[in-house]
Amino acid sequence: MTDVQGNVVDIRTEDGVADAYLVHPADGRPRPGVLFYQDAYGLRPHLRSMADRLAGAGYTVLVPNVFYRVGRAPVVNLPEFIDPGADPTIWERLGPLLAGLTPDLVRRDAGAYLRWLADSPLAADGPVALTGYCMGARLALWTAGAHPDRVAAAAGFHGGRLATDDPDSPHLEAPRITAELYFGHADEDPSLSVEQMARLEEALTAAGVRHTSEVYAGAHHGYTQADTPAYDQKAAERHWAALLDLLERTF
Repeated sequence: MTDVQGNVVDIRTEDGVADAYLVHPADGRPRPGVLFYQDAYGLRPHLRSMADRLAGAGYTVLVPNVFYRVGRAPVVNLPEFIDPGADPTIWERLGPLLAGLTPDLVRRDAGAYLRWLADSPLAADGPVALTGYCMGARLALWTAGAHPDRVAAAAGFHGGRLATDDPDSPHLEAPRITAELYFGHADEDPSLSVEQMARLEEALTAAGVRHTSEVYAGAHHGYTQADTPAYDQKAAERHWAALLDLLERTF
């Protein structure tokens, strides 16, 4: 792993200014860009450490605060170890943020994030990759569908509500996606039923999307997040191997 350098940047969007964490190899040479989508708990030290690890493998990584319309990160002050089971008010505070981030806003913001990466001297020319966690997997699908010319690959890990009956369900993006996709589903995940997995698989196959979907046996929703009770080290390391393999194939 190479040395990395990270700092906070501001990204002008159609609705204001989004703060984001940018990290890249310390040598400052342009590297393939990766847009990293957060989970519901937001931009915090653990996500920065994940981005640092990814940058250390040779990528320029941008982690936007997708709740920027409410405030700069941290939008909600959470404990160092996040356990909604011990503090149910956590979801009471996060719920309005999730409800306010509509698919249309996600698509619009994604354009700003992708333009920022395209203009950055730290990001190599050409399309970028996406990786998303929990709700970030939905954001990755909406982004890949809305900006197919800018997205070469996208990964989603322990994503929830990926293939629902909603008219804006993420799986409906399949016909517009040209990127290669990878999904690491959590085996124990009430937000992504077996029926949803099958519906997602059917949509991607019918649209001819190159994709791999794997179910991580015994893993719970949030298995990559070391600052939560859902963390599963074995599943998290499997996720790193799958993500880096996808990026190596892409770039």
